[in-house]
Amino acid sequence: MSADQLSMTFSALADPTRRAILARLASGETTVTDLARPFKMTKPAVTKHLKVLERARLIERGRDAQWRPCRLKAKPLRDAHDWIDQYRKFWEERLDRLEEYLRELQTKEKQGDSSE
Repeated sequence: MSADQLSMTFSALADPTRRAILARLASGETTVTDLARPFKMTKPAVTKHLKVLERARLIERGRDAQWRPCRLKAKPLRDAHDWIDQYRKFWEERLDRLEEYLRELQTKEKQGDSSE
């Protein structure tokens, strides 16, 4: 994934309304009207959020006569997950080493206490 695509993904995910829209689309495709229903905003405002998600390639919108379904596209989310996962592994390794070091300290402390 290019850095620009990753930036677009994270930028789109930064807004709670857009995250809520993606969560609704995870259940399946739906219309803009259905997506707008739970939000206290106008349909044009929801459409603006959808355009951001579309530019970030997180959703795609189709056209079927009068019905304009929106559907989730998972690849950018998977790519963002993979990028974050590199850092998760880094921190897990660091925390594992810290845990090992603390166990060594506790063992030395116990040995010091028993020799007194």
